[in-house]
Amino acid sequence: MNFETIKGAIFDMDGVMLDSMPIWETVAGDYLISQGVTPPPDLNDKLLVLGGHEIPLYFQTEFGLRKTTEEIHAGLYKLLEEFYFYKAPLKEGVLSVLEVFRARGIRMCVATATDRWLVEPALKRCGVFGFFHFILTCKEENTSKSRPDIYLRASALLGTDISGTLVVEDAPYAVKSAKSAGFPVVAVYDRSADDKADEIKAISDHYFISMTEMLKIL
Repeated sequence: MNFETIKGAIFDMDGVMLDSMPIWETVAGDYLISQGVTPPPDLNDKLLVLGGHEIPLYFQTEFGLRKTTEEIHAGLYKLLEEFYFYKAPLKEGVLSVLEVFRARGIRMCVATATDRWLVEPALKRCGVFGFFHFILTCKEENTSKSRPDIYLRASALLGTDISGTLVVEDAPYAVKSAKSAGFPVVAVYDRSADDKADEIKAISDHYFISMTEMLKIL
């Protein structure tokens, strides 16, 4: 892949820009426990391919919670709020990569499964919000990253061709979705996908341990 041909870039947030995946590994189970439900051992695997807006309905139907989806959503995000607002750290090399892309005139956006309510405060606190032309969330787009819809929408809004729009992701299902639509894809390591590293390497155009490593070939 020739980075000189890249005119637009779509960045995932959790696991790519923010070291935030650990909170997602515990928050669903913590919420179920608070509702008197013992979480199954494969809970996180089941939730991995769902958008944030799909999880409350899954909890409602799978575990019989006698709450509205709005109430479940609010309960989950109450647990997440403190982390995103005050704690979620920027990952190594992210700021430098964004600075290089901006210097080259590459139009950038964020496409994330996390709700805007949490995304904007976290990116502003970390000092990177201003790099992006816009943010798309799976909830607002009524989709998930198991389909390429959000990447196609982002490319259209950026005004860049698919072949010249880089997608930066960390999860194998998201990498696969973007590749299926013809996007060049860079995958960045996150420990939440340790057991999927070989799969991610096989389907992405480049795989980097960190954004700092990515800088070496930009």
